Amino acid sequence: MEKADLDIAILGLGTAVPPYRIDQADTARRLTEALSDKPDSARWARRIFKQCGVESRYTCEPNLLEAAVDCRYFPQTSAADAPSTAERMRIYKRESVPLALTAARQALSDGGVDAADVTHLITVSCTGQFLPGMDAALVQQMGLAPTVTRIPLNFLGCAAGLKAVCLARQIVSSTTGANVLIVCVELCTLHIQPSGDRESLFAASFFGDGASACVVGAAGPAHRAIFQLGKEHSVLLPDCADEMVWELGNYGFDLYLSPQIPKLIGDLIPAEVERLCGDHKPALWAIHPGGRGIVESLQTRFELTDEQVAPSLGVLRDYGNVSSATILFVLEAIRNQLRENGSERASGIALAFGPGLTAEMIEISYVPTIVGQEQIAGGAYA
Repeated sequence: MEKADLDIAILGLGTAVPPYRIDQADTARRLTEALSDKPDSARWARRIFKQCGVESRYTCEPNLLEAAVDCRYFPQTSAADAPSTAERMRIYKRESVPLALTAARQALSDGGVDAADVTHLITVSCTGQFLPGMDAALVQQMGLAPTVTRIPLNFLGCAAGLKAVCLARQIVSSTTGANVLIVCVELCTLHIQPSGDRESLFAASFFGDGASACVVGAAGPAHRAIFQLGKEHSVLLPDCADEMVWELGNYGFDLYLSPQIPKLIGDLIPAEVERLCGDHKPALWAIHPGGRGIVESLQTRFELTDEQVAPSLGVLRDYGNVSSATILFVLEAIRNQLRENGSERASGIALAFGPGLTAEMIEISYVPTIVGQEQIAGGAYA
C-alpha cells in the first residue's frame, strides 16, 4: 500500500492520574476555613468552587488533602512556609515520569504499536521542567530507540496537547513509516497559590493533575484507526494577549485568566471553525474544557446538544482542567460514548485554547471496526 493510500490517524490512547483524589466540596470547605479572616474571599471561594463544573480532581501532592491548618498551599500559610518554586519542581520531576510512563504504555498497547517502532516522541508540559527531560527518561525506561526524534513542547499552555497532534500529523504525512508517540503530563495543582485574591482562588478551583498519551501513525492492515485526522488550523486571536497569562513566580507559576475568555472564544472561534470546516457542521465536538464557561459558550454559538458536549463537561467534572493533557481525555471519553452507543462512522472537530489567545483545531473522524455483523470502536475498516 502506498503512503498516499494510508489514513493518518490516532491509533492508540492512554490516560493516567495520580493516586490522590481531591473532592471539590471538601476542598471548598477546607479552603473557606483557611480564609476565615477574609470573609469576602471565603464567600467568593465557596461560589466559584460550586459553579465551576468540577466535582473531583486528582493531585500528586498529598499535602493538598490535609486539614486547612496543615496545608502549605492554602492562604493562611506564610510565605516562608509555602513551597518554593524549586521545591515544587522537585516534586514535578519525581512524579511526572511515572504518570507519563503509564499513559504512554497504555497508548502503545491500545494501538498495537511496539515501542521499538516509535520514530518520533513529542513530550508536552507547561507545569514543570527539568533536564535531562521527560523525553530522555521515557526513551530510557520504555526501551525506545536511542535515535528516536525527540520534540519537547514546553510551556505552551492548554492548547499544546492538540498542537502536538497537529504536528504529529504533519510528521506522518511527510515521513514514510513514522509512528509518533505523544505524551502530555501536567501537575497543575503544584501551582496552587497561598493567596486569597480572586485570580488565585479561581485558578485553584478547577485545575487537576494527570497524563495522557496517543500514537499517531498510518492506519492500514497493521494498525486500525480510532480517529482519522484531517485538516488542521492554528490561529493567534487578535488583541487577546493579556487575557490568559502564565508566569514563573517564587512560589510556583502564577496564572491569570480573564473572565472575558468564554465570551471572546464564543465571538471569535465560529469564524475560525468555518475556515477549517467550511459549510459542514461537525457532528463530534472534542472541546478542551478550559472552563465550564468556554464549553457552554461554544454550545450556545454552535447550537450543540447536551450529548455533544457531554464528554467535555464530563472530563471537567471528574478530572478538572488538566491543561495540555485534557484534550486526549476528551477524545477517550468520546470514543467510550460512541462505543456504548454502537455508533457508526462520524466526523467532527477537536478544539483547544491557550495563552495568546491561541486556538488549535483539527478535523477528526471516528472509525468503527466491522467484525462480521458487529461493530466495535477503535479501528479503521479492515
